[in-house]
Amino acid sequence: MKRVPMLLQLALILFCVMAIPLSILTWYSGAQILRNSELEIAESALAGLNANRNLNENALNNLAQDAVRLSSTHIYDGIRNFKTYAELGESYGNMSSALTVLNELVNLNHRVDGVYSSYFYLEGANYVISTDKGITTLDRYEPIDWTEQALTGRIGIGGIWHPRELSSGTNVVSYVLPLNRLSTTTRGMVVINLRESQVESYLRSSEPGEHGFMLMKRDGLIISHDDKGLLLTNGRELPFVENLLDQGIKQGYAFHELEGTRLLYTWSYSERYRWWNVSILSMDELMTQTRHMQRSIFLLTVAIFFAGTLLSVFLATWLSKPVRKLVRSVRARSNLGISGRNELAFLDVAFRRMQEEEEELHLLLRQRERDTRSLAIHNLLKGEVTEQAVSMFPEPHCLVAIVSIDRYRHYVRQANAETRSYHRYLFNTQCEDLFPATTHVYSVYQGEGYFAMVMNYGEEEAGGHDGTGIHDALVRVRTVAKDIFGHTVTIGVSGPSALNGNIADRAAEARELIKYRMIEGGRGIIFWKETADNNSRKYVYPSRSERKILNYLDTGNLNSIQQELAVIRQEIVTANYISYDNIMFIYNQLLSVTIKHLRENNISTERIFAGRGNIYSAIASLDTLEELEEYMRGFFDEIIQYLTRNQGEAGHGERIVRYLEQHYCEEIVFEHMAKEIGISYSYMRRIVYEFTGKSLLDYLNQLRIEKAKQLLLETSLTITQIAAEVGYYNVQSFNRFFRKYEGMAPSSYKSAKTHTSQPG
Repeated sequence: MKRVPMLLQLALILFCVMAIPLSILTWYSGAQILRNSELEIAESALAGLNANRNLNENALNNLAQDAVRLSSTHIYDGIRNFKTYAELGESYGNMSSALTVLNELVNLNHRVDGVYSSYFYLEGANYVISTDKGITTLDRYEPIDWTEQALTGRIGIGGIWHPRELSSGTNVVSYVLPLNRLSTTTRGMVVINLRESQVESYLRSSEPGEHGFMLMKRDGLIISHDDKGLLLTNGRELPFVENLLDQGIKQGYAFHELEGTRLLYTWSYSERYRWWNVSILSMDELMTQTRHMQRSIFLLTVAIFFAGTLLSVFLATWLSKPVRKLVRSVRARSNLGISGRNELAFLDVAFRRMQEEEEELHLLLRQRERDTRSLAIHNLLKGEVTEQAVSMFPEPHCLVAIVSIDRYRHYVRQANAETRSYHRYLFNTQCEDLFPATTHVYSVYQGEGYFAMVMNYGEEEAGGHDGTGIHDALVRVRTVAKDIFGHTVTIGVSGPSALNGNIADRAAEARELIKYRMIEGGRGIIFWKETADNNSRKYVYPSRSERKILNYLDTGNLNSIQQELAVIRQEIVTANYISYDNIMFIYNQLLSVTIKHLRENNISTERIFAGRGNIYSAIASLDTLEELEEYMRGFFDEIIQYLTRNQGEAGHGERIVRYLEQHYCEEIVFEHMAKEIGISYSYMRRIVYEFTGKSLLDYLNQLRIEKAKQLLLETSLTITQIAAEVGYYNVQSFNRFFRKYEGMAPSSYKSAKTHTSQPG
């Protein structure tokens, strides 16, 4: 997007602002139109189905009522006594009565459209009176035994409608009405055959999307259907019909899809006849107009989109004109090196760079101000009073406080350089805000865990510079330092001074006070007036304890050494006055005499203290007597462990040295030498290194060179003779090793020493 022109971006934004809501609205409205249209069509189709059902039921009911009324006129009584066809023909009167029944049946047929035929059957007679074949015998008419099965489902005294197919192949719905005693004394039945096509005309919908219809009995037998091949079959086998009948809902509608066609099924149940009326409509045909409307809405939306696009381009051009003008102006006046970006991305980068440059400038100014202030403080601590310092300290009185991190070496091991730098920044920033508003305080870092704070205050506080106000502030400084560094601090506060060259002396006083944590422990606040110096005191040194410690060292008695170290510490603590330098002198001297004693006894101190580094620097970095005593305990513990571990090796070392001193002028095979002494070659090499601090070969060569130096100065032997005398069988090897250990040739060494020893 950063490379797309701003004009195009604005056009797209404006277009999306318009297009997205319009698209959602169009889609939602189209979906709602379709849904509502389907529901309205379904409700309308169900209403139409109920209307057709009522029409069909009314027609059938009228026909049935006409049949009932005809039976109540006693017209059938005239032939009640004539059981055979022959009896009807015996007289004109008998036949006239039968023709009267026939005429009434014909009139009954004409009252309702679609009646195929009707007939009357007298119970026990061998003839029927029908409208299609007249008065004829039963054997010449179609069978009537089906009526017994049809009447098995009759309820009450009314007739029953029964679908069937005539022998002529015509499908009819027959109304069977048995005559009853309430209407006539004649026994028989009237059958009216209504064409199935007439029922179809009642049920067929005039909807343009009609896909089919059906009229079924409660058990699913199809009474009427648009597909005549399905008449009198089980309708439950048709798609969705079984689910429809099993729902138990008297009327309703449902949508189904069959072979890619969306169909609407509507159904209504007739309580009078216990028939199911079902109508099937094609929603694709019914929704044609609705879909046409939806397409029109879509086309209208497209037209609006097109018009909106043009409007978006116009608005984008108009709105982006000031921005494009600004970008051209910025590009013309400055070279930012930005290419391939649009106007918005260009301005974003340009303003970000301006902001970064402004922040860098402010940071540089603040840093320069801090550096200037820190420089003024450093100069003031050196005794140089500058104009900057005078402006920073307007009050007449000053104090200098030195803040030192306790166990500074441990703190350095825990925090890296970046973390320590950040801690120093936090401390200098926060501690200056902890003092009263009338006290001007500035803090600088002086290295090795020391911070110097110069406090400037007025006359009203001059009498109590170590009182509540400054003391409480220093307590807060100590708390803040503990939170920042994770270590306690010791604070030394100098005596009061004016803003002059004495500030350097006051800083020295405060720094000197820090040394008193060696006796008093860390995390304290020490004011100068509490520890007045006294240089008239002499140095204290526990010489008796020194001799005891060396004696205990020879016997390997570590417990007695530790007890004597505790005695030394107790003497220091109970001394009337003892300086920091005196304390450091005691422990440095104790280290020195111990190392000297070990070397006098041919014990390799390099091997013992290889992992300790500079032991004198180590004790100089310790803050308290407890830490010093702990260090000395470890120091002597290592010596005792080493001596205990190497007692057996010392005996072998002396034997090896004596052997080399006796046989140095011979060709020595070290493996044979080890066997003669009774140890392995590798073990012998290790013992020599630990005993002398040198390898076996270096020690042998150095021993030979020492003997050669003696022969060079005390005899007149030639270089070749001396080489053979000390064990070298060629002069080249002798010269090489002599240069290695002495830095010059044998002849040069002899000349130099001879020239030096001659008088004058």
